[in-house]
Amino acid sequence: MNFIKKNTVISGCFEISPTVRKDPRGTFVKVFHAAEFKKLRLGTDFPEEYYSVSRKGVLRGLHFQVPPADLVKLVFCLGGEVLDAVLDLRKKSGTYGKHFTLKLGAKKGNMLYIPKGCAHGFYALSANAIMLYKTSAVYSFENDAGILWNSAGIKWPEGKPLISPRDAAFPELKDFKSPF
Repeated sequence: MNFIKKNTVISGCFEISPTVRKDPRGTFVKVFHAAEFKKLRLGTDFPEEYYSVSRKGVLRGLHFQVPPADLVKLVFCLGGEVLDAVLDLRKKSGTYGKHFTLKLGAKKGNMLYIPKGCAHGFYALSANAIMLYKTSAVYSFENDAGILWNSAGIKWPEGKPLISPRDAAFPELKDFKSPF
């Protein structure tokens, strides 16, 4: 596994590029190796894991959980391709309020490690996109939060994506009082 910091602008956030092995039968990709994560002092305890299936034009996010249920995410695209986005909400971070985007795709096999205090979202670029999330804390309705998708300066592929009513009701970044 290759942990690539240069592709991100956010402290503690890494693109992870695993070895993708292909042969006549198909593809094999190792998506997690605790020892490799521990070398970089990255969390390796993921008590909850889930996936989403989205059609082209769907935007999910920008999501996070506030303390005491804040969490690390390890995300990757099992099918199709997405434009993934991370927004730093940590007040004491040198990258507070900054964001970056990165294409994640099943063919490339790349992943993204997202530290606590960052919001995450993605836009489905392919006909269908399957995203898998490993999280360092279980879902907490009381601590679930978000930032309005178009309020952080992220250049999404289109101006009117398909979003949920919940995501449309999130506060703008300028109105958010960060607990991180």
